[in-house]
Amino acid sequence: MTQNSVTLPPQASFSPWQWAKKNLFSSWFNTVLTFICIWFLYQLVSNFWIWATTKAQWAVVGSNLRLFLVGLYPVSEFWRLWSILAIAGSLSGISWGVWGRFSRTVAIAIGALSIALAILLPVDIIAKVLTLAISGVIALGFVIGQQCKRFESSSLFLAIAWFASLPVSLWLVGGNLGLTAVDVNVWNGLVLTLIVAIAGIVFSFPLGVLLALGRQSTLPLIKIFCVFYIELVRGLPLIGILFMAQVMLPLFLPAGLEVDRVLRAIAAFVFFSAAYLAENVRGGLQSIPKGQAEAARALGLSIPLTIALIILPQALKASIPAIVGQFIGLFKDTSLVAIVGLVDLMGVARTVLSQPEFIGRYAEVYLFVALIYWVFCFSMSQASQKLERKLNK
Repeated sequence: MTQNSVTLPPQASFSPWQWAKKNLFSSWFNTVLTFICIWFLYQLVSNFWIWATTKAQWAVVGSNLRLFLVGLYPVSEFWRLWSILAIAGSLSGISWGVWGRFSRTVAIAIGALSIALAILLPVDIIAKVLTLAISGVIALGFVIGQQCKRFESSSLFLAIAWFASLPVSLWLVGGNLGLTAVDVNVWNGLVLTLIVAIAGIVFSFPLGVLLALGRQSTLPLIKIFCVFYIELVRGLPLIGILFMAQVMLPLFLPAGLEVDRVLRAIAAFVFFSAAYLAENVRGGLQSIPKGQAEAARALGLSIPLTIALIILPQALKASIPAIVGQFIGLFKDTSLVAIVGLVDLMGVARTVLSQPEFIGRYAEVYLFVALIYWVFCFSMSQASQKLERKLNK
């Protein structure tokens, strides 16, 4: 054995029975408790399975699947949704090539979503061909990302491209400027939920970071404004801000200037979520030792460079769990837009339950909606954990 070699202690191995004996049947009380839990789980799972396979009427979901996913969006304009998926797929493929395995899940999810939409929605052969094209675009994006990875500025340009894709996607969905306008009243279901959630997340994050930095500022005017804004918004309920955006905001606009209802809802979510994100980021900023900023100034770095290159990256890394938790909460809070007249996923659920042939089928409808929310929220949670592990390396 060489001088620098290290001998690791022996690792204890347990068989499944040994593990169960140690953790589940270590005493008579644990044994009784284990059997009670097994019986309870068996009853719960078996009763749910019997109801789901024999009593539930899943036709309420199958017959209204288009309403749940895209609402009343015109079938002739479905190519716009596929175009958005193609843009997101190409960017996710490039991100996979530049940023590594962290973005792989996003690329696979976009490809799977396009295939699922092609199977479940009433689309023509052209849309089905576009589905295969989206998968090819993702693969092509990965190859391009591998080639761009060697350039230092590739990550910056890729981040800018992601931000720029949001207004392009909104233009494709809504039309105008060369495209046929699609009324916001047909932006329903999952499409509206994703538009409000993604726009709220993308725009509230930089605003929340700026508010957190402003609250830490030594300039009294900026600090007072940020503190006033954060404490005021955090003291108001989200539904109140939504009503103010929908009812009171048009009263303050100049005559002839109208802001779309969806844009007003997005603005309400952005301003509300930014206040909470600011506090999450501020907690991360306070966790950074002051000695790091002092060392950066001793090396000659200016205050903006110190914040951008040293303080803020560490603060955001420390705040990832809280920030993602806020994003998940924002995604679920989008269900409140139904109260102000927008028909999102929950609004479609209430519409479906008003159909005469499906009156009273609450369990099937709300279980399906809950499954959609869970898939997206669980995906965000898993993505944040992968990002934490990547950054910890």
